[in-house]
Amino acid sequence: MRITVIGAGGVGGYFGGKLANAGQDVIFVARGMNYNTMKSNGLMIKSIYGDFHVKNIQVVEHLSETGESDLVILGVKAWQVKNIARELKNVIQKHTMVLPLQNGVLISEELLSELDSSHVLGGLCRIISEMEKPGVIKHSGVNPEIIFGELDNTLSDRILKTHEIFRSSGILSVIAENIQVEIWKKFIETCVSGLLVVTNSSLGSVLEVKESRDMMQKMLMEIYHISQAAGVPLEENCVDKMMAFFDTFPYNTTFSLTRDVREGRPSEIENQCGLVVKLGEEFGISTPVNKFIYQSILPREINARKVLG
Repeated sequence: MRITVIGAGGVGGYFGGKLANAGQDVIFVARGMNYNTMKSNGLMIKSIYGDFHVKNIQVVEHLSETGESDLVILGVKAWQVKNIARELKNVIQKHTMVLPLQNGVLISEELLSELDSSHVLGGLCRIISEMEKPGVIKHSGVNPEIIFGELDNTLSDRILKTHEIFRSSGILSVIAENIQVEIWKKFIETCVSGLLVVTNSSLGSVLEVKESRDMMQKMLMEIYHISQAAGVPLEENCVDKMMAFFDTFPYNTTFSLTRDVREGRPSEIENQCGLVVKLGEEFGISTPVNKFIYQSILPREINARKVLG
């Protein structure tokens, strides 16, 4: 299987690196110094489960240079998906699968606005990782996994084949019984990253203070109520389970959105708390905690995008 990984940061770099290290036919699309470093020195993965260095990486700067692909893994930020979908429309073949791993519940819809439904899978990942510097990915928490499936939840041959490729490459791979449920569960979890921004704290420090812990639980419950209005069959106790799951994370954990905002980069706030506010308005559900977080981060987001141009 020929695999294209678009984006070689914390997500794409890690999972693409695992696939390449296992001998799979992988080509990366990267930019700038990351491209230059990978081209000359390969890709280094620093992981809590053991480091590895993938040399002789196939890497290009432009999607048009990748050639034919059986599977395209999207490791870019959620706000970049629409533009990537337009580019993909011009290069994918009839059989190509596109697997998004972004945070957010409208990612598949954004892909479907440009691509035929036969190309689009549903997917997400769990990992705490970041690009430490060009060509170096640091995995610092959570047992990395990819959860994916067909959008109609059928167990197709291509899903089974992809699952086996992930598994044989040392990636924890889960075929979702209901991919929409899994995407919404991850969506609820990831919105916590905005709370770490406004409290200027790590996950552990937020959880250990009763007031901020209560605030976290309330923001998650707001999203849960929206999921119910949207007809997504989440478990009634899913928020309690998520809070217990967060308690297992390293104390100093932060998330990609948290780091992006703190470092003045464009973030996924519109795809996280911003989307919660929008969906709350559509369904007539109050979202005061998510709205406070979104509105608090928005000025910094606007400034970051001005710098980006």
